[in-house]
Amino acid sequence: MSLESVRAFFAEKAPEISVIESPISSATVVLAAEAYGVEPARIAKTLSLRVGDRVVLIVTSGTSRMDNKKVKAQFGGKPKMLGLEEVAEITGHEVGGVCPFGLKAPLPIYCDVSLRLFDVVLPAAGSTHSAVRITPDRLAELTSAEWIDVCEHRP
Repeated sequence: MSLESVRAFFAEKAPEISVIESPISSATVVLAAEAYGVEPARIAKTLSLRVGDRVVLIVTSGTSRMDNKKVKAQFGGKPKMLGLEEVAEITGHEVGGVCPFGLKAPLPIYCDVSLRLFDVVLPAAGSTHSAVRITPDRLAELTSAEWIDVCEHRP
């Protein structure tokens, strides 16, 4: 269902972008980089966080690490990763396929500046075997994301 919601999202908002599927799992940054033939930093991972009573999604470069102090300063509270069941319940996507597209319900989306190091990135597309190739600016535009700096970039 999740993959279909992502396909519907792109059919409506950006029909020129197609979902690509891999026969091998792309559920982790390392697996996704291998599946799509890119370096791990180009994989755009989506972090699902609760800060106080808010749930937010932060899309960042695959090799970046969230900086808790920066996140706390940005959102005014201590971040906590959502649990596996919570992620699926809130986003409509299973862990390994979480992305900012085709969400079950609207959520605030943020793009970390680490994505801007690349011309094209590959976020998941709703399943553990799918992704899209997209420019960071187009990703932010399509998801109404705000650009923030909350990660420590590691090449």
